[in-house]
Amino acid sequence: MKKTLFSLITLALAFTIAAFPQTPKAAKHKVVFELNAPSPSGWDQLFHNVENVQKAFAADGTQVEIVFFGKGLTMLLKTNSAYAERLKAAADSGVVIAACQNTMRAMKVTGDDIFPFATQVDSGVAELVRKQEAGFVYIKGGE
Repeated sequence: MKKTLFSLITLALAFTIAAFPQTPKAAKHKVVFELNAPSPSGWDQLFHNVENVQKAFAADGTQVEIVFFGKGLTMLLKTNSAYAERLKAAADSGVVIAACQNTMRAMKVTGDDIFPFATQVDSGVAELVRKQEAGFVYIKGGE
C-alpha cells in the first residue's frame, strides 16, 4: 500500500514538474554599449569592456547589446576584416550586434554590406532610449 501510494505521488509530481515550462534564468545585468566613433577610436577598448562585463557578471547572467551608428557603423562592414573575428566571437557569446538603419541609408549601406550576424534597428539613438527605458545600463564606447 505504501509503495503504491509513494509511486502515485512520485508520478503525480513528475507530471506536474513536466507541465511547467523550463525557462532560462533571466539576466540580472543588462548593458547597452554605443559606438559611433571612427576607427580606431576605442574599438579595441569596446571589446575589452564587453568581455569584462561578461566575466564580472557571469554568475548572475548578462544581456549585452552594442549599437553601432554614425562613424562607428563602419566597424560592421564586411570589408572590415580586421574586426570580423572579434565581432563574430562577441555575437556567438550572446552579444547583440545592432546596426542603425538611419546611418545605413545615409552611408548607402545595405544589409548585404554588413556582417550577417548583425541585426538592424530603425534608429541607433532610439534603440539606446528603448534599452535604457527597459532597464539597461548605458555605456558609451569609443574615446
